[in-house]
Amino acid sequence: MGNEVLSNLMGGGEVFPPDKEFAARAVAGADLYDQADADREAFWAEQAERLHWETKWSQVLDWSNAPFAKWFVGGRLNVAYNCVDRHVDDGHGDQVAIHWVGEPGDSRDITYAELKAEVSKAANALSSLGLVAGDRVAIQLPMIPEAIVAMLACARLGLTHSVVFGGFSPAALRSRVDDAQAKVVITSDGQYRRGKAAPMKANVDEALKDAASVEKVVVVRRTGAEVDWTEGRDLWWHELVDSQSDEHEPEAFDSEHPLYILYTSGTTGRPKGILHTSGGYLTQAAYTHRVVFDHRPGEDVYWCTADIGWVTGHSYIVYGPLANRVTQVVYEGTPNTPHEGRHWEIIQKYKVSIYYTAPTLIRTFMKWGADIPARYDLSSLRVLGSVGEPINPEAWLWYRENIGAGSTPIVDTWWQTETGAIMISPLPGVTAAKPGSAQRALPGISAKVVNDSGAEVPHGSGGYLVLDKPWPSMLRGVWGDDDRFRDTYWSRFADQGFYFAGDGAKYDDDGDIWLLGRVDDVMNVSGHRISTTEVESALVSHPTVAEAAVVGASDPTTGQGIVAFVILRGSATDEASGEEAIAELRNHVAKEIGPIAKPRQIMIVPELPKTRSGKIMRRLLRDVAENREVGDVTTLADSSVMDLISSGLRKPEGDSE
Repeated sequence: MGNEVLSNLMGGGEVFPPDKEFAARAVAGADLYDQADADREAFWAEQAERLHWETKWSQVLDWSNAPFAKWFVGGRLNVAYNCVDRHVDDGHGDQVAIHWVGEPGDSRDITYAELKAEVSKAANALSSLGLVAGDRVAIQLPMIPEAIVAMLACARLGLTHSVVFGGFSPAALRSRVDDAQAKVVITSDGQYRRGKAAPMKANVDEALKDAASVEKVVVVRRTGAEVDWTEGRDLWWHELVDSQSDEHEPEAFDSEHPLYILYTSGTTGRPKGILHTSGGYLTQAAYTHRVVFDHRPGEDVYWCTADIGWVTGHSYIVYGPLANRVTQVVYEGTPNTPHEGRHWEIIQKYKVSIYYTAPTLIRTFMKWGADIPARYDLSSLRVLGSVGEPINPEAWLWYRENIGAGSTPIVDTWWQTETGAIMISPLPGVTAAKPGSAQRALPGISAKVVNDSGAEVPHGSGGYLVLDKPWPSMLRGVWGDDDRFRDTYWSRFADQGFYFAGDGAKYDDDGDIWLLGRVDDVMNVSGHRISTTEVESALVSHPTVAEAAVVGASDPTTGQGIVAFVILRGSATDEASGEEAIAELRNHVAKEIGPIAKPRQIMIVPELPKTRSGKIMRRLLRDVAENREVGDVTTLADSSVMDLISSGLRKPEGDSE
């Protein structure tokens, strides 16, 4: 891929320098990079000292048994104390920690003092069930306060939690419960989704048939739906928790004590249980939340729109923000319930100043139209964030213009479940932003783009993104499977000792990093490596296109052919689905990138298959494009989407030159 492709991805090369007034009072300055480079371990020790430690560490980093890291060796702390109690002890008990908004319109404001009482009661309740430090608890709850309370209660007791996304199937829940050998499952009677109450406990009951490890199921009453009851196993949360004392003395645990397991899907096989521990994880989650979002405790109102079931919910709803004494919005529902302005209505009501969401949702807002956010007062917003996948320049510019009033800095963050916290991102007030680029590794983090042999590529070139130095919030392994940990993340560049992220990336001429999506989302067409992200970016730059997903499908002539699935903007749907319009889109891609990138086939579709966290499931689109049986759809927000797409693909082809 040549420089002309990169310049297309860069959206015409526009650069947005930081606002001088913002920069003058930014939390992080450019000197942070120099400080971290001068003495990396001393830099991380300084970040760790912002937390409360019962016992200070004797060694910042032990990397003698790579790739198994130990950070802040010998240090002892309690994660929940750092997220709740210490703020109360410091006199901030009356500060609102959580503005919770339910989908049906109910709401609660929870102060730090109230959160401490709730977490203490829940910790006493879990102790009463006989759980002890090191036991595992599975949590499958909607976005309700009890989800955060349950996670913090586990952290308080040294119980290792495994949060399972509320939309996962019984089979997916069971595999995670069995792998972690969870003794207790915390769930709810149901959850609200698009204005309707959907069952949750019924799925849990199905999942736990003959589950040998599970002793108790604790059920939060949310929708009031009738549920089946297993006497001796099932307990109502309110009956178990409400009667407990709101006093609980937290115990300090070793810095490397397991905090949580979070399962991620591999391309094949069973899910991987990503293990995160306590001290290093909390240090980096808190540090990144503070500097990336320019967060000021007591001044800002922060909102991360992720679900608690994903790592973004762990690191940037629960642990990082609460460690920083955040006041945050937590919203239970979907962005178009009861109307498409719901997010902007919430921002207006609570005067949200920091808003962190996914590119797929930004593109959905684009599809709904700029007139919707224009009806609301969004002037409180001062930092916008993006997470989950590379954001195409068109969506970046729309976000800045229509949500950020044309001036608000955008932090485009790259990280993974495995990294635990943000790794690559602009710093607001420091970085001159480039639409579509995550830009450079944060101070204290080291990332490189390398070729097949592990040598760093020159500026203007692409390759594989690797992390070449250990970082505090790194995964400590795959639960119960050290070999899989080594094979998956460390074997490709074993000689160099690099962590391989699985993503392709490029340096631009300035040395800034551009993410090109997963390596398996890089297509090989007639020997040319073409990124799905670049083709998607070209498609979305056409005025009729709201969203696009691109996959490579086997082709007898070119090795792989490019197949695009496109959602049109509302006004374009009727006139643009014919052969002429598809031909125009194919030619538009050829013009933007080059003839080699012209899609073999473009399908106009009503929706794309997405997980509930908003990630497009390109694996399923590849199945459709290659006429294979569609694989597992349990992680999709709406599994019927695949039926719509498959039936559309079976229609006769148009222009396919």
